[in-house]
Amino acid sequence: MKKHILVVPGDGIGQEVTAVGKKVLEKIAEKYGHEFTYDEALIGHVAIEATGNPLPEETLTKMRASDAVLFGAVGHPKYDNDPTAKVRPEQGLLRMRKELGLFANLRPIKLFDELLEASSIKPEILKGADILFFRELTGDIYFGEKGRKDDGDTAYDIAAYSKFEVERIARKAFEAARTRRKKLCSVDKANVLETSRLWREVVQSIEPEYPDVEVEHQFVDSAAMMLIKDPRRFDVVVTANLFGDILTDEASQIAGSMGMLASASVGESTGVYEPIHGSAHDITGKGVANPMASVLSAALLLDISFGLKEESDAIISAVDQVLKAGYRTRDIADSSTAAEMVLNTEAIGQKIIELI
Repeated sequence: MKKHILVVPGDGIGQEVTAVGKKVLEKIAEKYGHEFTYDEALIGHVAIEATGNPLPEETLTKMRASDAVLFGAVGHPKYDNDPTAKVRPEQGLLRMRKELGLFANLRPIKLFDELLEASSIKPEILKGADILFFRELTGDIYFGEKGRKDDGDTAYDIAAYSKFEVERIARKAFEAARTRRKKLCSVDKANVLETSRLWREVVQSIEPEYPDVEVEHQFVDSAAMMLIKDPRRFDVVVTANLFGDILTDEASQIAGSMGMLASASVGESTGVYEPIHGSAHDITGKGVANPMASVLSAALLLDISFGLKEESDAIISAVDQVLKAGYRTRDIADSSTAAEMVLNTEAIGQKIIELI
């Protein structure tokens, strides 16, 4: 198979973890006889520094011309501490999603048994948890009209959804549920929000087309509680942009660390694969970042965009073997982990490559 992959490291530890993800893809190509070519592009703070634009047109052109994108992270503390900044790294991320039509964000929350103790949740509650989130990515309050009035003393952000936007993400979630445990939970706030009432109406209208899928509707506050109380009850979860952003970060605690969670953003054209963690400037350049979320994102890329399930499974198996052998990065190590088993970013990446 011949494919072209664009690597977009972005900011902070994005530079470090995508380097490992790329090496893993190179190993897969070597072992299975594929030909992957690569290019790189700028986004976020580094793009602003270089061009003044968080998503340069050159980057967007390269994305559209690629078969898949391996993405890092965007963000920088200078913008977090300056709410008046007109140009921000996150604008590049939002525009990328809109321009590429990336309306579905898939976030698998799968727990490796070896990391049961790394979570702040009791192991007996966690063991066996396996959730696939579908977060709608191009609508809701993030993309609605926003602004200030009353001389700047009042701010507003408008949440909006169309029937079409809800239907397309819901269908993807239903189809995924059919390949898993045939359970779908749709999360909304239909007791308060009009957008959520539309959301529930649309999902209910689709339900009869999937009689083999058991459907549950939950309010977002209840779902947030149940994620911590009984995560094993969930199989596939579909929800709106804002709720999905919050719930998937909460669910990261099920896996013990954001450094273990991959995601795929897919839609009308090129898919984008990235860790769910941010740029983490507090550890940037120290070589201690956990690259496994990027590695597992590379596995998703092979599976979803290229249809290479065997190759994807080989990566996941290698990560599992590394964890079973006792190797850790510092974010998933505990007091029982021997110092020599806590590896830096590059070293644990090399262990994974050796086991593929």
